[in-house]
Amino acid sequence: MLTTNDWEKQAQFYPEEYQQFLKRIKRASEVLTSDAEPKVAPTPKEVVWTRNKTKLYRYISDQPKKHKIPLLMVYALINKPYVLDLTKGGSLIEYLVNQGFDVYLLDWGTPGYEDRHMKLDDFIMDYIPRAVKKVMKRSSVEEVSLLGYCMGGTMTSIFAALHPELPIRNLVFMTSPFDFENSGSYGEMLNEKFFDVDKVVDTLGVVPPEMIDMGNKLMKPMANFYGPYVSLVDRADNERFISSFKLLQKWLNDGIPFPGEAYRQWIRDFYQKNKLIKGELVIRGQRVNLKNIKANVLNLSGKNDLIAQPHMVEGLMNSISSKDKQYLNLPVGHTSITFGSQATKITYPTISEWLAERSN
Repeated sequence: MLTTNDWEKQAQFYPEEYQQFLKRIKRASEVLTSDAEPKVAPTPKEVVWTRNKTKLYRYISDQPKKHKIPLLMVYALINKPYVLDLTKGGSLIEYLVNQGFDVYLLDWGTPGYEDRHMKLDDFIMDYIPRAVKKVMKRSSVEEVSLLGYCMGGTMTSIFAALHPELPIRNLVFMTSPFDFENSGSYGEMLNEKFFDVDKVVDTLGVVPPEMIDMGNKLMKPMANFYGPYVSLVDRADNERFISSFKLLQKWLNDGIPFPGEAYRQWIRDFYQKNKLIKGELVIRGQRVNLKNIKANVLNLSGKNDLIAQPHMVEGLMNSISSKDKQYLNLPVGHTSITFGSQATKITYPTISEWLAERSN
């Protein structure tokens, strides 16, 4: 059997193009098998509040705060929120902190089997309101801004609609689905005729991250299962690409379980029944009326997003009472709205400039 050294010695006699291909194959193999995992979440922070496994972080900066109204970020119950702070120069949180915003992040933690009975009601009615009050107290302000990403934005809209008494000045939504009427391949997979959500939840208790990841990848299987590795081999001589590849793969493979009762609600009430946009959703005995939302709203979708398709995101706009509201469809995907070259060039300044005008 040829050793690596033997292989490399023989390769020198091959055509240059083939030698380069072999070098890329070798580098790609190193990335997948022996390279150290990248460090993530570099922006300094402190824990200012906890409940169960949830932590509220406040980000630390030596720079003076330029904007009075603090920003609380709310992420989904899927994956981990450090996608908002992946690496220096590729972090929405770092960017906003450097622009003088007082930034907080709600991290739901990693649920276990003991959390299987937690419902969306608990997160929306207990956790988010307390986090908002803690942010206002900690920052000594009487108003707050919220940014919800993915499912976190959907939950934030429900929270805002059910808590009109709380002084929310600004709401930013990033690729958050609101209207599930035509939710594409994902909706077809979750159709109640074929997908028995009760059997899934009653059997598993908590839904494993591998199941969620598989569903996402099946939306575009060839591109999602094989595409990243084909790209890795093609661009294995580009260390900048490799750095981004490792960061994103670490996050994508770092999923967390989904509390069973919350998952049951998410699938049935949203994907199968589309209750939110119809005004039929009930959370802890209260009907959710999106018309109660009067805060300034920036609603962002991604043209290439297959998970929260643009029409699913835009559906919010006619359901709220906000006078200052803006919908933008950016040339990004569900993840590239927050990480990558388009995010740094388009998403970050768009959010920062919009908030800056409304945060003093």
